[in-house]
Amino acid sequence: MSSSPLPWWRWTLPSSSGGEEEEGRPHPESQQLRPPLPGCRVSVCLVSGAGMLLLLPLTLLALQAGLCRGACVEVDSDTEAVANEGFKLGCISCKMRAEVPARAVVTWEFRVSEDQNFSLLYEYEEKRGDILDPRFEERLDWNGSKNTEDLQDGSIYILNVTFNDTGTYRCTFRRTLIYTNYNFENYTTKLIHLHVVPKLTRSMASILSEVMMYVSIIGLQLWLVVEMIYCYRKISAAGEEALRETEAEYLAVASESKENCGAVQEAE
Repeated sequence: MSSSPLPWWRWTLPSSSGGEEEEGRPHPESQQLRPPLPGCRVSVCLVSGAGMLLLLPLTLLALQAGLCRGACVEVDSDTEAVANEGFKLGCISCKMRAEVPARAVVTWEFRVSEDQNFSLLYEYEEKRGDILDPRFEERLDWNGSKNTEDLQDGSIYILNVTFNDTGTYRCTFRRTLIYTNYNFENYTTKLIHLHVVPKLTRSMASILSEVMMYVSIIGLQLWLVVEMIYCYRKISAAGEEALRETEAEYLAVASESKENCGAVQEAE
């Protein structure tokens, strides 16, 4: 017959002298104990506590993830546009000191192949863009950084490209870094030589890369089929061998049983 568990006021702790536990009166420290919850073991509770400790840094990382910012990468602009279609003139100038507040002004200039000097084309300042060349009136749109004065992407988009848009474009970033006691200005200039063609032509490198991609895909699929056939044959052979071994063991057991039966009959 199992004994019923003691109430919490009868729980005792080992004495400090190392002797036996004192029963009959509540231990001073035992009054702080409580019976464990039903169905909760000490090991499970310890694992739950360790899991909470592991989840704590993950929770902190998740809270900090919203404060992260995307990285800036400077990519060269395309230089071949198709007539009667849209085209993006890319101009990216990354700020080296991301922690320093700044403001920037982006200016675009255009020069036809026959001209010697650049003419103002577009200017973006204080979240507002102005078209300064009548040849591009209602055909230019801002495609860079939005809702900020700290510009790093100064790209513009040309609508309905014409052959007269062929020429050299110059993009200039005038950035002002705002420090505590002073401001620092620097300039970044990029040139883009645009060619307008009636139809988009693909380079030989692009064609070869696409052909190699399809060849790689087909080769990988063939290799996968060969591997599947090889594995199937290997598994099938192993299964047949296992069946033969099982059959041999069964016959051996049957013959041994038959011999034992014959021996018993002779003894009788």
